[in-house]
Amino acid sequence: MNRQELVNLIKERQSYLCVGLDTDLHKIPRHLLSYPDPVFAFNKAIIDATKDLCVSYKINTAFYECMGIRGWETLQRTVEYIPSGMFTIADAKRGDIGNTSTQYAKTFFETYQFDAVTVAPYMGRDSVLPFLSFHEKWTIMLGLTSNEGNSDFQMLQSGDEYLYEKVLKAGMSWGTPENLMFVIGATNDASQLAHIRQLVPDHFFLVPGVGAQGGSLQEISANAMNKDCGLLINASRSIIYAGNGEDFAQDARIAAQELQREMAEYLEGALADR
Repeated sequence: MNRQELVNLIKERQSYLCVGLDTDLHKIPRHLLSYPDPVFAFNKAIIDATKDLCVSYKINTAFYECMGIRGWETLQRTVEYIPSGMFTIADAKRGDIGNTSTQYAKTFFETYQFDAVTVAPYMGRDSVLPFLSFHEKWTIMLGLTSNEGNSDFQMLQSGDEYLYEKVLKAGMSWGTPENLMFVIGATNDASQLAHIRQLVPDHFFLVPGVGAQGGSLQEISANAMNKDCGLLINASRSIIYAGNGEDFAQDARIAAQELQREMAEYLEGALADR
């Protein structure tokens, strides 16, 4: 999916919601455990319930890799079930030297046919550039996360800048707004979000942390939206675990619908002003 197709989908759906399929076998409704593939049965129901309310699905590969071969099979079945025309993200956070990164890129872009993959840039340009070489595929580079340990490295002063600012600037020199996004955590404060958007005006941000982690959709939208929206807001637990009974999919739909309706309001106001 190219940038214009993504922007068009956001405008058509009036949504910039990304549903995170971080599916934990131990948290899904118990009645699904009798199914041959309980995780896929759960994912299928969540996708069916939310596919008209979101523009993207993000699969955190850790929840599938831990199950071995069966987990990879479930991942593949899930990706194949997502309707065509949706933006699919492998949240794999890969990052290694060139030859290895090339193989990781092939894994997620060719074998599993994702549109995007998250990468960790700690090893520098030769760990990121192989992902960027794939046509109409997206690299989503860690920028500024909002986990407790982000101060260990990302917030270290490096000359007159924080390290994360150097990472963002380096990433912009490697990729373009057509093939590179950044992960920006939702629970960073409003002034920091505004600063990052000023620093990185054109690229899309994948923003985790809304919902269960307490990030404010209103603050993110007000401070980080650009002329093309420029945001994919990921919500995982707050949607997929909104209910745990036999009607869990309906509960997930209600949770997704609340976010989509709020997003439609912000889009109408923000894009009308631009």
